[in-house]
Amino acid sequence: MSVLAANIESDAMAMYKDVYNHVTDVGATIEASDVMKASKVLTDNLAPYESRCLNLNTQDNLDLVDALKGLYNDQTNVGKNYKEGRVASHTFGYQSIMENSLWPQHTTGTDDGTGDYLVNDSGTIAEGSTSITTDTGAGTYLIGDIFYFASVYAVHPETKATLTKLKEFTVTANSGTSATTISFSPALYSSGAKQNVSAMPANNAALHKNESDQSTDIAASADFGVSMAYHKDAFCFATADLVMPKGVDFAAREVMDGISMRIVRDYSISADTFPTRIDVLYGYKTVRPELACRIQMN
Repeated sequence: MSVLAANIESDAMAMYKDVYNHVTDVGATIEASDVMKASKVLTDNLAPYESRCLNLNTQDNLDLVDALKGLYNDQTNVGKNYKEGRVASHTFGYQSIMENSLWPQHTTGTDDGTGDYLVNDSGTIAEGSTSITTDTGAGTYLIGDIFYFASVYAVHPETKATLTKLKEFTVTANSGTSATTISFSPALYSSGAKQNVSAMPANNAALHKNESDQSTDIAASADFGVSMAYHKDAFCFATADLVMPKGVDFAAREVMDGISMRIVRDYSISADTFPTRIDVLYGYKTVRPELACRIQMN
């Protein structure tokens, strides 16, 4: 069961690339303020306060436990931090806080973040666009890289009022060295119920690969760790009951921790053995990426 769960979890970790909100300071040590910034991002995107989770890579957990030792905390939480070596749940407004060794490091493409790629808008950009034509620049974008269009601001998800921060996008397809098209998520909407940007990118608007301060360039092939703050509704994981075969030596199906598992055992007359298999039919998907925020540090 532990191997199965680890494999599923490792696969699902790749969903971080679907998330475009981020708190990023490449090479820095995570601090309490970074976690609060991620909480602000969730609130700004109307994530409910209950059922928020903070899932930390092992380095971020170590650094955050150390960062909290000099702050006032509930003594019960302080005791857990000290005794268990993990940040206690019900801290910073997160109902669940966990440490996970399966978070990968993200390596960005070779684009240097300085904005040498420019929008090549030969006509009107359609509502719902998920790719854009660019003038040839230098360097690559890789799936999961986050970038901004110059002068394309986020809007309040409910009132549609223009905010002061640029809208963030995550790359959904690896580009070539001198890309002419960049694919991204979320889709662009400048009007209507789905509006998420103040305006469509203008011709010659620069694409910037910046940290979350929206001014510090992320260098070519930068490496950083990934942790995640999210509401439980950001992601979905589901399993399905598999068919129960007849005419075998043994078959059973059970649900454990929400995972439907089936075991089948039969006799092989040619090998004089009892081959046994355990199967899980599962799927996972990012369904509301706006309810999640990457934390990308050292």
